[in-house]
Amino acid sequence: MNVGEYLQNTFSLEGKNIILTGAAGGIGAELAKGLAHAGGNMILCDIAIDPLEKVAQDLRDEGCKAKAFRLDVTDTAALPGFVDAIDQEYGKLDVLINCAGVNKRIGFLDYDEATYDRIMNINLKGVFFLTQEVVKHMIPHKSGNIINVSSHNAVGMLGGCSVYGASKSAITALTRSMAVEWAKFGIRANAIAPGHILTQLTQVTWDNPERAKYLRERIAMQRPGLPSELVGVVVMLASDASSYMSGMMIHIDGGCLAGGMPWNYDTNY
Repeated sequence: MNVGEYLQNTFSLEGKNIILTGAAGGIGAELAKGLAHAGGNMILCDIAIDPLEKVAQDLRDEGCKAKAFRLDVTDTAALPGFVDAIDQEYGKLDVLINCAGVNKRIGFLDYDEATYDRIMNINLKGVFFLTQEVVKHMIPHKSGNIINVSSHNAVGMLGGCSVYGASKSAITALTRSMAVEWAKFGIRANAIAPGHILTQLTQVTWDNPERAKYLRERIAMQRPGLPSELVGVVVMLASDASSYMSGMMIHIDGGCLAGGMPWNYDTNY
């Protein structure tokens, strides 16, 4: 067996129907591309339908399988019908990737109830109830795979991210609950925790000299991550390469959690 055949057998997503929420965003669109090129049949979901359609069309132009579906994860009443329709169209739902998420960076005392509810409804409540509906369709097949997108803020906090951090900490706990409760149905659940990733939304932070310096000092690699640097781990989690892995959260953070840049120490290098 040559290298290509081995990688194909180990990491291929061919034949897998993959639901990806937040697929029009900076991270979501990059995940969509990587998963599609690994063979996944992509069911792309987002509330922003125009940019989502472009993501899907670009993938089809590259010979991949992808279709766009408008989905508001906060509309919990519509989720059962939406998932039923997707299941009927595709026949089997193999992987759900919960990537949709929002944040607003303001002080703890500055949040109003509407802002709190918006963040929690998208980041946590939407994940909870969408996953409920998808798993109901996975159970009869005795197989399934949930991948949640958490955050470095689940364990390491920045000022002004209290509600976002709380929602992502909850995602980590939910992932463990999913893994424990659904293992008997052949369903796995894992999460990734991206560190400080450079996207259109975070560019303003990296353009701020004071904040950029603060972040670089806390990242061992001294730079932001790119959305493309999340793809390899997600492909691994979505594939059978991770068949004995469940309930885990993988940090992809350039060495931020490990401790960031070290202090000065004696060395010959």
